[in-house]
Amino acid sequence: MTPARVALGRAGSGLPTEALLDFTLDHARARDAVHAAFDVAGLTASLGVLGLEPVQVASLVPERRDYLRRPDLGRICAADSRHLLESRARSSCDLVLIVADGLSPTAVKLHAADVAARLLPLLKEAGVAVGHAVIARGARVALGDEIGEILRARLVVMLIGERPGLSVPDSLGAYLTYDPKVGRTDAERNCVSNIHGSGLGSVEAAFKIAWLVREALARQVTGVALKDESTEAMVARLAKPV
Repeated sequence: MTPARVALGRAGSGLPTEALLDFTLDHARARDAVHAAFDVAGLTASLGVLGLEPVQVASLVPERRDYLRRPDLGRICAADSRHLLESRARSSCDLVLIVADGLSPTAVKLHAADVAARLLPLLKEAGVAVGHAVIARGARVALGDEIGEILRARLVVMLIGERPGLSVPDSLGAYLTYDPKVGRTDAERNCVSNIHGSGLGSVEAAFKIAWLVREALARQVTGVALKDESTEAMVARLAKPV
């Protein structure tokens, strides 16, 4: 009932050949996901179909190997990206939607556009307007704080590739931060994680994100002070006759 590696058996003092080969394959898939190219052009096109016009930005990370070795650089906007965002910042907005490569560009390529497609109608239904859409390269979660602060957003939602595991290389996460500004901690964010084909589906993930967005804006808080209580609302919604 679980993909966890338990009760694998043994062959002498080692693992059975099949278990060892499976482990090696999954490890290779995880490494490939980390080092996969970030398909910015494809993502831009997919978001464009949804009516979004994303602006492209980058962190201070020069190359992928630096991204892995220097997490701090992934939390800071490059100077040209900061200037670009400042040129777009006019009035304050409800929400900035950021799609970032993170530790699994593969996850972003497979799931981000689908989650966004299911999320946007729910936000519209809740009366929440997406002020800006941003595609961020070389990004860590905290990069959203600087982006949101520059764009004067009340709330940031970042869809980002999560660290690949040995059972799932393509897991997407969604991080929500109210009143984003440089220096926010992870305790001040909400996370909807494990979005992938064998985990949380796009429909359920979008519903949870939309619920958290609505409650975050109403209560003016995210993080440990905002608990995900969307399950009852989802059950009630699914129970409604079509």
